[in-house]
Amino acid sequence: MKSWYEIKNINELDSPALVVYPDRVKENIRILKQFVPDVSRLRPHVKTNKCAQVCKLMMDEGIYKFKCATIAEAEMLGNLNAKDVLLAYQPVGPKVNRLVEAVKKFPATKFSCLIDSFDAAQAISNAAQTQSIRLTVFIDVNVGMNRTGIAPEQVPSLYNQCESLPGIEITGLHAYDGHLRDTDLNLRKEKCDAGFAGVAAIHSQLENQYNKKLVIVAGGTLSFPIHAQRQPVECSPGTFIFWDKGYQQILQEQPFLFAALVVTRIISNPAPGIFTTDLGHKAIASENPLASRVYFLNAEGLEPIGHSEEHLVLKTSVSSLKVGDVLYGVPHHICPTVALHETLAVVENHTVTGSWDIIARKRKISI
Repeated sequence: MKSWYEIKNINELDSPALVVYPDRVKENIRILKQFVPDVSRLRPHVKTNKCAQVCKLMMDEGIYKFKCATIAEAEMLGNLNAKDVLLAYQPVGPKVNRLVEAVKKFPATKFSCLIDSFDAAQAISNAAQTQSIRLTVFIDVNVGMNRTGIAPEQVPSLYNQCESLPGIEITGLHAYDGHLRDTDLNLRKEKCDAGFAGVAAIHSQLENQYNKKLVIVAGGTLSFPIHAQRQPVECSPGTFIFWDKGYQQILQEQPFLFAALVVTRIISNPAPGIFTTDLGHKAIASENPLASRVYFLNAEGLEPIGHSEEHLVLKTSVSSLKVGDVLYGVPHHICPTVALHETLAVVENHTVTGSWDIIARKRKISI
């Protein structure tokens, strides 16, 4: 009996390749909905998949709100007529006009973005005004990751400043706590709760002051089950859709399935116990230590000892390997791995049946 990942017509698939198993993607969506049964509180991030067909699978399950990181991802969702799209990024420079253009081009989609600066908010407001639109925005709150956002205590001041801007409307707060990577769920929850406390306090203060309901979008795959317990916070996992080895190791309480793999072949045996594959830097994310960039499902004891643009060199004592053998690998980090490939080879019933374009890996689609 074949293992779930094995492909019968593998000789028709060139390598390196990124393959997707739609049945397992659907199962991951089902698992997600068990964590957050109210789909109105789900806002999955599409930065992991960047693929219209994958997003459509989520939409088929009633999910209608999404997060994205780029204008191309926003445009992909607009082309799908997604109802509600948050660009989880503060647009500056040309991105401001590109976002406004997306709003004009896709009237069926409600677009919003993040702000954490009055200057940026003012530029967005001005651009929106020139096109006679009003763009909804979320204030980005820094809950400890120190990547974007402002401290909770600075939020009221920015809110007050932006209230006078005619081209934008503040609709809520956004908080991402991707720095919480403790394997101990209780410790992760303790840190998550502490970080969120400031957001909750400011949220309550603003609602009372302005007599206005404000949305909170919080967390990612690392913390969404914790935020799911906070009514009515919207949850924004992304990696869940394909899963990867890195998150499987950290998030042992989350039973998602590997749904996308890299396929590579042994192309050389340059020395005893040394085998080289075609899984180079251009085919798998390489920001992690060499030893943990990929985990092979159908071979044990392979130790990466070299990695370059077109090659991954492995050391092993397994003498049965030979040139031409196919290896199925789980990336440590799937998100940037996806961005390295133009297409996903679709595997159904152990057979490659077609391909899906990873359309939003592009910096620009048409906008």
